[in-house]
Amino acid sequence: MIFTAEEQGERLDAFLARVAPDMSRSGAQRLIEQGNVLRNGKKPKKNDRLEVGDEISVTIPEPVPTDIIPREMPLEIVYEDDDVLVINKPKGLVVHPAAGHLDDTLVNGLMYAMGDNLSGINGELRPGIVHRIDKDTSGLLAVAKNDYAHTMLASQLKDHSMARTYEAIVCGSFREDSGTVDAPIGRHPTDRKKMCINERSGRRAVTHWEVVKRYPGYTHVRCKLETGRTHQIRVHMASIGHPILGDTVYGHKKKELGQDSQCLHAGALCFRHPRDGRPVMVYAPLPDYFREVIEKLEKR
Repeated sequence: MIFTAEEQGERLDAFLARVAPDMSRSGAQRLIEQGNVLRNGKKPKKNDRLEVGDEISVTIPEPVPTDIIPREMPLEIVYEDDDVLVINKPKGLVVHPAAGHLDDTLVNGLMYAMGDNLSGINGELRPGIVHRIDKDTSGLLAVAKNDYAHTMLASQLKDHSMARTYEAIVCGSFREDSGTVDAPIGRHPTDRKKMCINERSGRRAVTHWEVVKRYPGYTHVRCKLETGRTHQIRVHMASIGHPILGDTVYGHKKKELGQDSQCLHAGALCFRHPRDGRPVMVYAPLPDYFREVIEKLEKR
């Protein structure tokens, strides 16, 4: 891949994370350190400041063989073709292996079901994974079967043309029927496991929300992501005084209505097919835990 710098003084790693499909800043830094990035034909440093017109060439190395253990598990596949499949992930399932979850993740299940028929450009521990959702968030997740599909879907994430809509039960009542939270999100300065609104170093994050139904003390809302930052909806809803029901990290610390994890469901996913550009629209109904909460609220 070849890119041309159009802004003066931007850091090289930040530039790559902004313009390259499916590349994080840490991923850009790794590529630079491995010698896979050239600036005007020479090896740069990750903190190099660019000048307008600099030519940046990036070589993506071939994926290395993975040691992930395939594991048979039930997977609810709601859409599949030769390039893409969409999974309806249950609450409680971790997406990709990490400390404490090495053989019981969605990736382990995908490896068992799909074998080598998954893209490899997102790293050895995340074959096929185009984007992710939190362990305790349920709903739709796109998976790429090959690198071409992965690159095309990742570009839609980057230009915000992939539409992702979530259902949530949040605490409190809204005066308005809809609104937008436009506030940058970055890593929490003291708790590295959390995100927060960070005006200085956060990345732009935009969440559009609308009221579905009001209940005493709670509201069913529908949130549409314009961007896709880590914990975005959870952080944004908490920032306006309406944390998600059950979210003990960003909201109330005690269990409410039987929920001790966020009541958040990725219910709709719309994208252009990577091969022919046709619109693909996939929907997942509210899961049992979410409907049980609504039943409790209806009786209040």
